[in-house]
Amino acid sequence: MSQLTIDADYIASLDSSFLDVEDAETLPPECYTSQEFYDFEKEALFTREWLCVGRADWVPEPGNYFTTKTVGEPIIVARNQAGEIHAMSAVCQHRAMLVAEGKGTARNFLCPYHHWAYSLEGDLVGIPEMQRTCKFDKSKFGLPKFKVELWNGFIFINMDPEAAPLAPRLTQVTEAIAGYNLENAKDERPGEAPEFPWNWKVMFENNNDGYHASRLHHGPLHDFIPSGLASFPEADPADAGYLRYNGTLHPDASFNPTQKALLPVFPGLTEEERNRATFANVPPSLSLVMTSDLVIYLILRPTGPESLEMDTGILAAPKAARDPAYIHKLDTIQATAEKIIAQDFHVDENVQIGLRSRYAVRGRYSWQEGAQVQFNRWLIHRFREFVKTTPPVAAAAE
Repeated sequence: MSQLTIDADYIASLDSSFLDVEDAETLPPECYTSQEFYDFEKEALFTREWLCVGRADWVPEPGNYFTTKTVGEPIIVARNQAGEIHAMSAVCQHRAMLVAEGKGTARNFLCPYHHWAYSLEGDLVGIPEMQRTCKFDKSKFGLPKFKVELWNGFIFINMDPEAAPLAPRLTQVTEAIAGYNLENAKDERPGEAPEFPWNWKVMFENNNDGYHASRLHHGPLHDFIPSGLASFPEADPADAGYLRYNGTLHPDASFNPTQKALLPVFPGLTEEERNRATFANVPPSLSLVMTSDLVIYLILRPTGPESLEMDTGILAAPKAARDPAYIHKLDTIQATAEKIIAQDFHVDENVQIGLRSRYAVRGRYSWQEGAQVQFNRWLIHRFREFVKTTPPVAAAAE
């Protein structure tokens, strides 16, 4: 096996993906297939960046909690008795048993193995039969705690205790989607998250690819949002997110057989916003697809170099559920969305197969793929910062 050494020289080889879209080329295939590169990303991105883990209304009452995981880390998110949302590792600090699974309501988290008990804030509060253990300080054995920040009703965590706040680096995205008032939107919470056999970046790229819209999705369910009307606002690579806009052929276009909004339009939208779809992204975990009457959110949670789980949910204007036909209209929208998504998933799976091929190359971009270069810049900026202060990661490449 060859050795893949991820150091400053390797990251410098990615510079051609940082160029303007007219000159840029795609990332190397091994960035999507290599276990070693995935291990690098876990340290360079996922343990340092803000990760979306769910919605605040998933834990509406004190004592409510849910569990999730990303890059192999089991996580608990809970609302304590004071109404504050906390996030922590689910790994018992005794023998590594998970102290919680699924979702529910609890006064504390009791490890089922040996009954070590932890508060809703993650503090160790119960330790049976530990009185003979020498120099045991229970204050040092709480569940590892993560920083928490709420943004537009989404819960973000950061495993880095020194991480800078999220919101100040999301000003452009926050202003662009303010009319949706997502903090107060009605949430249709996702069910069980399936696992998909492709790299998390393949998913992120496809969701922001304006180039394929008029080709892969050609037909009456999607033709109102042509690729030629895509635009890509400038974004600083140091920012926490970026945008893609896509003009529509008529106002209040939406993904259903009528091509028009079936649910109430978000009341805060301007005329300009009602004549486009907005794609808002907070890598590496949150992507939003926004039309006048509906927002689809995707929460990406990698499980390996070539696999991920994804929570997919829907947000609507607060008064949408007052309509007696709300559920039926939602069913119509979801049936249409599933047809479009099935096309995307088929492509994602086959792209991943192609990336493993010896004939996979670093390709070139169309102007309609401006969001891909924005994503590349977001990634490479962080890779550069990481290798400045971290020893090279060397391992056997596949």
